Amino acid sequence: MKAIPFSYIARNLWVRRVTTLLTAGGMALVIFVFTVVLMMSEGIRATLVATGQADNILVLRKGAGAEINSGITRDQAAIIASLPGIATNRQGQPLVSKEPVVLNNLPKRSNGKPSNVTVRGTSELGLELRPQVKMVQGRMFRPGTSEIIAGRSIAQGFRGTGLGETLHFAQRDWVVVGIFDSGKTGFDSEIWGDNEQMMAAFRRNAYSTMVFRLSDAAAAETLQKAISNDPRLQIDAKPEVQFYAEQSEALTTFIRILGLSLSIIFSIGAIVGAMITMFAAVAQRIGEIGSLRALGFRRSAVLIAFLAESLLLSLVGGVIGLFAASWMQTVDISTTNFQTFSELAFQFKMTPAIVLQTLLFSLGMGFIGGFIPAWRAARMKIVDCLRES
Repeated sequence: MKAIPFSYIARNLWVRRVTTLLTAGGMALVIFVFTVVLMMSEGIRATLVATGQADNILVLRKGAGAEINSGITRDQAAIIASLPGIATNRQGQPLVSKEPVVLNNLPKRSNGKPSNVTVRGTSELGLELRPQVKMVQGRMFRPGTSEIIAGRSIAQGFRGTGLGETLHFAQRDWVVVGIFDSGKTGFDSEIWGDNEQMMAAFRRNAYSTMVFRLSDAAAAETLQKAISNDPRLQIDAKPEVQFYAEQSEALTTFIRILGLSLSIIFSIGAIVGAMITMFAAVAQRIGEIGSLRALGFRRSAVLIAFLAESLLLSLVGGVIGLFAASWMQTVDISTTNFQTFSELAFQFKMTPAIVLQTLLFSLGMGFIGGFIPAWRAARMKIVDCLRES
């Protein structure tokens, strides 16, 4: 079968460049929304998953879906800390961190509106368990004092959390002595202080969670069995990476469903626009279609040519939408995590998979919008085309 040259297809789009750009622009807007939704979902997922360390185990009360809903008594904490297979640091201390986690309401710098912020009690060992956390201003808090350190996103977004400022909560004044950066992970949206001071200030008699590092990754299954077989421990122990991946599921699923639903609704308008454009192209080129058929090009070649024109049009819109969406990676944004009801700062993230999905979605719109006009063009009879021309 003789195919119609691609240069002919591209030339027709260039001849009608104003119409082409308007139609591609409509598709680009849909693609922009579609891509941004995927980037937002991926940014939240990447932020939370990167928060965990592969060789850390996180312990929660059995059935607790989040750290704020969990409770581990001091007796249980002591048993867990004595389990075999826990790594030690250079000083011979077991790498175990017992941590209370609470929510505190703080006003935003931008508008003064309050929002929940995660406050975590930890220690030097807790910092050692999270090598991605680095002090970028000031210093680490001193144990046994009402000193706190704030994540970079919190320090930028909330009043009273800058270096040297004072926060009042839990009937105390807390001095911010340091700002830390956790490499765009969930810890950037937290405030840290001494664990025992937090326990006393919030009148807690149980920790929220425990984190420890395994001396050998192969010992994880043995340790988990020891925990499940001990009747004194009604707890769940899971890899920290797995826990934070689960934390992202509810929010990312909601964003994807809502965003994709909107994208599909908007795409109907873009498909109709592409269909109108292609019908107009067919109507303007009836004589050309007759000439192509008279030159020996089959109906299938005409169908493929007009369909390829629609796909090329949608690809132009897809590339424009992708390019515009890529600039969203420079934007820092925050939202509420459905699992913890606390503020979570993240960045939009574009991946090769998102680029591929976006281009396929764009080509899908072009195929649906262009198939019927292309079919109409292919079904025209040579005599009728030449007579109307």
